[in-house]
Amino acid sequence: MLDDGDAAANRDKAAKLRLSGAGLHFPSLPSPKKQVFAYDPNEFEEFVEEWVPALNTRYARVERHGGTGDHGVDVAAYLTPQAMEGEWHNYQCKHYGDALTWSKAAPEIRKLFASVVQKRYTLPSRYIFAAPIIGRSLVKQFARPSDTRARFLEELTSTKDTAITSLSSAERESVASLAQSTDFSMFEPVAMDEMLELHKTTRHWADRFAQPLPPRPQIMNPPAEHTPLEARYIQKLLDAYREEWGEGTNTLERVAENEDAQDHLNRQREAFYSAESLRVFARDATPEGHFEAVLDDIHAIVVEVARGRHPSALERLQAVLVTAGQVVLTETILAKQVRPLDRKGVCHHLANDDRLTWRQGGKA
Repeated sequence: MLDDGDAAANRDKAAKLRLSGAGLHFPSLPSPKKQVFAYDPNEFEEFVEEWVPALNTRYARVERHGGTGDHGVDVAAYLTPQAMEGEWHNYQCKHYGDALTWSKAAPEIRKLFASVVQKRYTLPSRYIFAAPIIGRSLVKQFARPSDTRARFLEELTSTKDTAITSLSSAERESVASLAQSTDFSMFEPVAMDEMLELHKTTRHWADRFAQPLPPRPQIMNPPAEHTPLEARYIQKLLDAYREEWGEGTNTLERVAENEDAQDHLNRQREAFYSAESLRVFARDATPEGHFEAVLDDIHAIVVEVARGRHPSALERLQAVLVTAGQVVLTETILAKQVRPLDRKGVCHHLANDDRLTWRQGGKA
């Protein structure tokens, strides 16, 4: 009889077993940067909306305003519950086929000041231009806030931009006055590499930029000695063996004396550790929950078999193992890595968690 032990506490200990074998390889996908370059303006705004909360700034709320009639606000980040009536930052998303330059940024700045004068919102404390490519000349321009303000004011007197020409004379004077009193260091560009690095820390990264998984080791060899991690599922196997072969197989020591039982046990342990290697791989290479999704997919189907009528516990187990090999898994980045032996092992992981059992009348 095995002592159950604390399986959860021993998972990581068991996971340190030697991994070996060839990995599986899949064709590479375009890099995240290339994928962003291929976005349409709407997709790029969604990407920025996902990225903004990852910044160090503690925002009370982040909202996307992009679209017709946004008055120059694509993604607004509020530092207080008062939203645009309190301090806030504006993230302006500009997705072009080429670099963002001053000629494309200046109209957005004019739209900003015009909207503030028209009391559509208050002046943000920061205005960040987000674009796949930021022109070097624009970076240099924003690095000189005083010169940028002077250039803006000079162009303001002759612009034909309808954001300004549609204003009354008094409003145009207010725009010039507001710009004159504004510290233009509030305007800044953000590099795409910086955005991607921070986006990696969000829960959206794996869904948006699904990349091929690293090679997965083929097998995790069962240790010679049974570990506490195995206690529950092996005890359930012993219960099935005792029903099949009698009391002479009610302990591991006595199973070793029965060739059929020992051979069966060895195969189940190989399957269990194959699935355990999948769990460790998923833990290290995929977002949280992918291995659990495999468990849930297989359980949803095999539990019906487990709860059906069978001549013996061992035949119930065999029927479940066969069915597990036929389950269609939900398509995830991990699903392609699941092998037939993993599926058998998953059934024993489910038994470990008391979601499956083999003896008649036991909890399935």
